[in-house]
Amino acid sequence: MPKLKARTVIPTAAKDRAITAAARRDPDAKPLTEAQRKVAAPTVRLGRPRKAAPKQAVKLRLDPDVLAVLRATGAGWQTRVNAILRERFAL
Repeated sequence: MPKLKARTVIPTAAKDRAITAAARRDPDAKPLTEAQRKVAAPTVRLGRPRKAAPKQAVKLRLDPDVLAVLRATGAGWQTRVNAILRERFAL
């Protein structure tokens, strides 16, 4: 069960039944049929498309002075390290 926010009021079982009954009597609040549910369900994956060869996270131990020089080049230093290694090993 998800964590509830402070001061969240959970209805009693009787109150929950009363709310459900009132919702079912409301002509504008009809429950969806199974056919309507299937149509409303998303059929595509949302978000960024997956890469064919995604990068992998690794742990690399470097000397403090080497790391300081790399970080001093600014944001994106990991990408630059990747480029340096690609160039060095002619990939």
